[in-house]
Amino acid sequence: MRVALVLVTLVVLSLSACSAGQRPPVALSTAPVIAPGRPGEAPRTLSASEAATAVPTPTANAADVRYVQDMIAHHRQALEMATLAPSRAASERVRSLASRIKDSQWPEIQVMSLWLTQQGLQPPDHHANHHAAMPGMATPEQLKALAAASGQDFDRLFLQLMIAHHRGAITMSEQVLTNGSHLRVEEMANEIATTQAGEIRRMFQIQTTS
Repeated sequence: MRVALVLVTLVVLSLSACSAGQRPPVALSTAPVIAPGRPGEAPRTLSASEAATAVPTPTANAADVRYVQDMIAHHRQALEMATLAPSRAASERVRSLASRIKDSQWPEIQVMSLWLTQQGLQPPDHHANHHAAMPGMATPEQLKALAAASGQDFDRLFLQLMIAHHRGAITMSEQVLTNGSHLRVEEMANEIATTQAGEIRRMFQIQTTS
């Protein structure tokens, strides 16, 4: 799994300071690297050989591009659901959660769209198919039911759908951390997985205290 490196010895740090004309730094056998696990997993120490291949590159591959394109559509559906909450939710906690989702995911859509543009690619059209095969996506029927609900019925369905939606985003992020190659995409995937794991915990708390 491609992972964010959180602790490198001074040997590796000094190598990274070399000029651009020199060879890229190589993880030495004495340089321990601590790699965080996937959400919910403990970190582990990588061997020198593992560390050498764990460092992501600035070059995108097909997995990176697919992840960013799909995550834009995935986020758009979350915003579609969150936008319903102010006028339909009974719980102030649900309305607050929906507001938080909008405040975090809309800027992420902008960042991901910019990244695609920098790769010479067009962001997916706003009316493009939401790719029902993506993990966690609500069906058109579920979205209609959510839009028709109000009060506690809305709260219950919103939390149910959004928990599944967030779990899907985490699954997608884990997949690109395994198959992707671009450093910026890895950073985005780690941030999305961490943020949405925290929001899932918050949604379970709302469910159990409502």
